[in-house]
Amino acid sequence: MTEIILKPVGVIRSDIKEPILHSDKDGITLKEKLKNVVAERDKIRAMTSEIVIDPASAELLDGIEGYSHVLILFWAHETPEQSRKLTKVHPMGLKEIPKKGIFATCSPARPNPVLVTAVKLLERKDNVLKVQGLEAIDGSPVIDIKPYVQSYHGVQNSTTPEWMEKIHAMFEDKQ
Repeated sequence: MTEIILKPVGVIRSDIKEPILHSDKDGITLKEKLKNVVAERDKIRAMTSEIVIDPASAELLDGIEGYSHVLILFWAHETPEQSRKLTKVHPMGLKEIPKKGIFATCSPARPNPVLVTAVKLLERKDNVLKVQGLEAIDGSPVIDIKPYVQSYHGVQNSTTPEWMEKIHAMFEDKQ
């Protein structure tokens, strides 16, 4: 396979100092009890963060103000090297759910720890985007930014495995 080299286009400035999920050579674990994670998730959904782009590249953002939401692709830079070799994990670190292949999960422990989040775009000021709902730790390198387009990204009639529905139900029950 062809080797690729990615260069960050920016950096995330956030009040989040550590990830909700921790990973190591043995798998992933929640940093807190599920009830606390639900509260943390709700806090993150309301939190504002900044995406700081190199000032010399600010023109890459021209026109982005017209969108209400954007997709932020970032590198989970604190994912340990040994967890990047994992092939299966218990989703969300929940042992009651059988292990699944990494590509079937949203785990940060992946061969290339690229994560993506759809966020609300609140403001652009020169080379800085102010966004809401970004679940990324402070200092995470930004790989790319794309506009969220409902007619393009919105998938009709998608399906989700039963185990993922169980996770969603766990989150809803804890509210």
